[in-house]
Amino acid sequence: MTAPTPPGSPPQRIDYAQTLDMATKRVILFGVLLGLFLSALDQTIVATAMPRIAADLHGLNLYTWVTTAYLLTNTALVPIYGKLSDLYGRKPVLMFGIAVFLLGSALCGLSGEAFLGNLFGGGMMQLVVFRGLQGVGAAALGSVAFAIIADLFEPAERPRYQGLFGAVFGLSSVIGPLLGGFLTDNISWRWVFYVNLPLGLIALAFIATRMPRLASGLQAKVDWLGAFFILLFTVPLLLALTWGADHTYAWTSPTLLSMFGLSAAALVGFLFTESRHSSPILPLTLFRNPTFAWGAVARFLVGAGFLGAILFLSLYLVQVQGVSATKAGTATIPLTVGLIIGSIGAGQIASRIGRYKPLMLVGLVLAGLGFFSLSTLNADTPYSGVVLRMVLLGLGLGPALPLYTTALQLSVKPWEIGVATSAGQFFQQMGSTIGTAIFGAVLTAGLTSNLSTQFAAQAAAQQGTVATTLRSIGDRIRSNEGSSASQDRNATPQTPAQIRATFATLRRNVTQAIETGDRTAIAAIQKDPTLPAEAKRQLTNLPAGGVAAGVRAGFNQTYSAIAGAVNSGDPARLAAVAANPQLPAELRARLAQIPPQALQNPQARAGILAGIKQGLDAAAPAAAQQAQQQALSAALQGVNDGEQIALSSARATRVAFADTIASIYRYSILVAALAFLATLMMPNLRMPTRQEGERLAPAHVEV
Repeated sequence: MTAPTPPGSPPQRIDYAQTLDMATKRVILFGVLLGLFLSALDQTIVATAMPRIAADLHGLNLYTWVTTAYLLTNTALVPIYGKLSDLYGRKPVLMFGIAVFLLGSALCGLSGEAFLGNLFGGGMMQLVVFRGLQGVGAAALGSVAFAIIADLFEPAERPRYQGLFGAVFGLSSVIGPLLGGFLTDNISWRWVFYVNLPLGLIALAFIATRMPRLASGLQAKVDWLGAFFILLFTVPLLLALTWGADHTYAWTSPTLLSMFGLSAAALVGFLFTESRHSSPILPLTLFRNPTFAWGAVARFLVGAGFLGAILFLSLYLVQVQGVSATKAGTATIPLTVGLIIGSIGAGQIASRIGRYKPLMLVGLVLAGLGFFSLSTLNADTPYSGVVLRMVLLGLGLGPALPLYTTALQLSVKPWEIGVATSAGQFFQQMGSTIGTAIFGAVLTAGLTSNLSTQFAAQAAAQQGTVATTLRSIGDRIRSNEGSSASQDRNATPQTPAQIRATFATLRRNVTQAIETGDRTAIAAIQKDPTLPAEAKRQLTNLPAGGVAAGVRAGFNQTYSAIAGAVNSGDPARLAAVAANPQLPAELRARLAQIPPQALQNPQARAGILAGIKQGLDAAAPAAAQQAQQQALSAALQGVNDGEQIALSSARATRVAFADTIASIYRYSILVAALAFLATLMMPNLRMPTRQEGERLAPAHVEV
């Protein structure tokens, strides 16, 4: 029997990079890539289907929790899975992760079905819980997959295959929105989750039948207390950051402050526990390794910059370029292309030259230039200019995906590869979450200020009602202290051309309603959100035939009233009619001059009425035409003012969003610069090139 191995050093470790043939490695790699693709795809494919899901499950109030639940469990468990894979082997942990992910996917697709009843409170809450379960499985996929590369391939080959893993994330960001939209529109949103099942089962079969255990040889007890503390640190921190960023709670609210306090206390407990455990979840000795320590800092910063680039670039495309929210994911394809080229290209070059640090530094310089170019975006930047900026940023960020992982794996002992890889992934995901919260706060504060400024500028360029209305909107934005900045950022604003087309249709409907009293035109006006309620009410009361017909009807009613008074022979009744101020002054004077004796003579009454009728008939067309023109002119002036207000508001909003997002990218330049400095501090570890055909010690430092 083999004697137990002291903690920290393996008794025996199979060198799978030497013992496995390339065909087996490729089969294993295919299964791992397929599993990782499912995890990456799930984050983009669900976003497209979420509006339909929320409508079907009647859970708009839990909309953001569908993503938050997945993020919480995924991020918190990454370092735990990494350590477990070092202890028990990559294969069982990866298979467990895929199995849990597929179970979560199946349950997500069943959310709201009748046989589940009121489990967890209803359909949307079921989806939130099952998405959290998905995250439990996805954490294993993300943390273990990158470590498997180090098990299967020599150091010289790793960057090539790490680049493929980076490309998987870029590919999923393109396919996810397209596939999600197709499945939701043509089959059912439930297939957004069911589609994982056949692909996942294929991946599971490949891994189960062809992958060895991939054990590090490390034998030690599981650090359960450390795992508990890392969960207690991560979950409250991520929740507080998420709730603060989406304005669920104010940053200074007792709820968030208590959660930050709990997270800080858990961090202290975690550090105390890890310093005393024989095989900690995250060995603190790793931070004495300059490559790991500075690499963790750099990955944290890259995570903040990477997700910020995607999130706020999508926001710019929706709010400024006018791209629909559904298409925003595919609109970032140029960025994805740059990421894929940068990721694969950097891996190939690193394998040939045997160095990764120069490529990482060059990538961060390109990323800094990309952020600088994005900081020059404005409301009038053409889409082609945005595309060039996206490609440049993608080329810069691409090398970060494979090369930092390669650097961490080269710098640690073979039995620490799993925990080091997952720790790097953990720091990157934490950077993404914290960076998003910080940049979100910058967006809220900057957008409020910029919106009020831009509405004031638009008001100064206008006159009359338009200027007054725009100034009032700006004042409300300023007084609401940021409520405007928390508007629905997924709503696609109308472009100037769409606004003009909308008001052109409104003009036609208003003209038709006033001139003919067309009921269809009036119904369309009632549904138009741009007209105030009072204007709609006035147009609703139009008579059949339009304003002119109403004037003619009014003339007929006037004649009937006069005829009734004259034929009655009652001077008092006639005097009452003549006193009506709504009658023309000339007609009232004429009625007042009729002698009472004439009212007693039928022939005289007939003559009087004939004269009045002739006068009214002669005056009616001109009066009707004049009334119609006045009504039409007033209504169209209101429409013109509304169009100008809408155009000016849209312009103010576009400029405010562009300026605010550009300012965020100016902060991102600083993030890239700090990541560059952290990377500069990393030792220049050398790995053998493919041409050398020899193996060097993993932690060999080139002098």
